Amino acid sequence: MAKEDYYDVLGVPRGASADDVKKAYRKLARELHPDVNQAPDAEEKFKTINEAYSVLGDPERRQKYDQFGHSAFDNAGQGGFGDFGGFGGFDDLGDIFSEFFGGGFGARQANRPQRGADLRYDMTIEFEEAAFGTEKEISIPRTEICNHCHGNQAEPGTPIKTCPECNGSGQVRYVQQTPLGQFASTRTCSRCRGEGKTFETPCSVCHGSGTQRKMNNITVNIPAGIDDGQSLRLGGRGESGQRGGPPGDLLILVRVKPHEYFRREGRNVVCEVPLSFVQASLGDEIQVPTLEGGVNLRIPEGTQSGKTFRLRNKGIKDVRGPGRGDQLVKVKVITPQKLTTRQKDLLREFAKEGGGEVPEESKGFFERMKDALR
Repeated sequence: MAKEDYYDVLGVPRGASADDVKKAYRKLARELHPDVNQAPDAEEKFKTINEAYSVLGDPERRQKYDQFGHSAFDNAGQGGFGDFGGFGGFDDLGDIFSEFFGGGFGARQANRPQRGADLRYDMTIEFEEAAFGTEKEISIPRTEICNHCHGNQAEPGTPIKTCPECNGSGQVRYVQQTPLGQFASTRTCSRCRGEGKTFETPCSVCHGSGTQRKMNNITVNIPAGIDDGQSLRLGGRGESGQRGGPPGDLLILVRVKPHEYFRREGRNVVCEVPLSFVQASLGDEIQVPTLEGGVNLRIPEGTQSGKTFRLRNKGIKDVRGPGRGDQLVKVKVITPQKLTTRQKDLLREFAKEGGGEVPEESKGFFERMKDALR
């Protein structure tokens, strides 16, 4: 059966640059290496791309292939595959696979300390707690080192031996014969599962895992000024590390409940208060709620609906440092919906005295509106 064109094998055009050929090969090698791809035909495909790259990855062999095709390498000892000492410009196969497999084909960081996983906890707090800070007690499930065997996995007092399969390294080296020579791969030892040690009697508490699942009580200090969606990181409060590795962190995601009266805009607090027509017209002194209790606010006469007043330093503290925002009080003039006959008569009388006319400062606005609608 005729061999497939090497350019088609790597999926590159005939005019592809050396870098493009190399990139195409690396991509396919990553996908098809037997240590990564368990498909039945993965090994055969891997050999095929190796064969193609052994030609196209070498300038001289590629030139011969472009001129004579597969026939240029049909005879061993005459430039064919039988005398391929190198590998497409790579004297050491580790050069191309080290970035994929950490220094060896399928090699893993077995028998080395590993950092524990991070944990996440979602916490909901009140608006006032976010503004002034608070302290919360939480309980989280967490994997910890077994306090009976201290992570050794074996029952205390029983022997722990060096794994005879990997001699304590946690890895076993395999050699695979291919048309291009020998491929060496390193895999996690199946006997000790990468631990480098064996034992006959597992710990009676953790059953040989070396860890225990426990509920952990933690005090969390919520800083003043924290906002909805912000998070806190507690170092070393995550899952325990393996083989002496450091523990992970605990990430606290903070959610702030909406408030009945206030909303937050940066460091400022905004609230809306109603005013009657009389209060807005004649002025008044009203009590306004703040995060620290009610305060008096002077409303000048002639106040318009939507007017905003500022209460200095009544807002929220800056979570990153000193300083505090303000409280913005937005007034809303309420139009009465039910009037007595007497009230209606008084308003008509008020209108006759000029109270129903459009103020001078508003006439220009209405004139501009009329022009826009023409």
